Amino acid sequence: MLAALTIYFSRREIRRRKSRLFVIIGVWAFCSAFVTIVVPFAFTKVLKDYQVKRINVMLGKENDPKATYNTRQSMIAIGSGGLFGKGYLKGTQTRFDFVPEQSTDFIFCTIGEDFGFLGSVLFIGIYVALLLRIILIAERQRSTFSRVYAYGVACIIFFHLAINVAMTIGLAPVIGIPLPLVSYGGSSLMTFTMLIFIMLRLDADRQMVLR
Repeated sequence: MLAALTIYFSRREIRRRKSRLFVIIGVWAFCSAFVTIVVPFAFTKVLKDYQVKRINVMLGKENDPKATYNTRQSMIAIGSGGLFGKGYLKGTQTRFDFVPEQSTDFIFCTIGEDFGFLGSVLFIGIYVALLLRIILIAERQRSTFSRVYAYGVACIIFFHLAINVAMTIGLAPVIGIPLPLVSYGGSSLMTFTMLIFIMLRLDADRQMVLR
């Protein structure tokens, strides 16, 4: 249907350039093959049973209380925080360990319960400011490698942030992705710190690179 609508609304451009029609058909054929071949293969041969169950539960195809326990407790914790939160270290869901892995994968629910909706928005806003700063650093690089590296760092931080937050509010399956620079764990903190400091070092030497 999307391909048909695209062809319909682009009919004037297609009359001028027939190549656009072949591009639309090619994208449609690729997406159809991906859905009918790659996705079933991944579900049966690549993903493990518990991973498939988490995806099915998120999509509403299965109802397993054990598989959704972490997510339900996390959503209860975030919802109980309300607008302003319960205060630092005063959240009942996280304080009494109703939420598993609340210091690593589900650290965002602790922030949501303690500081509420406003605190969560401010917390995400700090990440947005960091990402915008990284993009600004990427745009002023004179080296193609440095620019691509900086954009790569921004993409890694963004996807970790988006998936982790979506995971805690039930919009994504639980896959164990930490929240950058916040989740407890030495390897995660060290990895993100190294990524950022390498980018800063490349930015410090940007004037030495000839165009």
